[in-house]
Amino acid sequence: MTQASEPRGNLTIRTLAMPADTNAAGDIFGGWVMSQMDIAGAIAAVEHIGGRVATVAVEAMSFIAPVRVGDVLCVYTWIDRIGTTSIKVGMEAWTKSHRVPARTKVTEAHFIYVALTDDGKKRPIGTPPSY
Repeated sequence: MTQASEPRGNLTIRTLAMPADTNAAGDIFGGWVMSQMDIAGAIAAVEHIGGRVATVAVEAMSFIAPVRVGDVLCVYTWIDRIGTTSIKVGMEAWTKSHRVPARTKVTEAHFIYVALTDDGKKRPIGTPPSY
């Protein structure tokens, strides 16, 4: 995992970390961050290929900084690879805080989505969502 000074990709989602998403130490659960990244990745995949997608894999994630209540979580995405039926979306999560003026990189990962027909069957990318 690399620490950059600026996010890579396009800002896809911004959301506020709330108290309901914390662990006993008061930090935001990693699973909450991962779910926000999954939402952002799906948005990027759907916008790129059109139609329905489902998450099939998440490549290694390491958390490099905590997310705290009140932080704004920003997820940036880019299309890394397009296969026959799947799309690999790279992403980074960063926080903006009222406590610290600079953005902080929280994690990065690649999520893989499969293209689906309207009735939930795998479909080749480039074909219409419904047959």
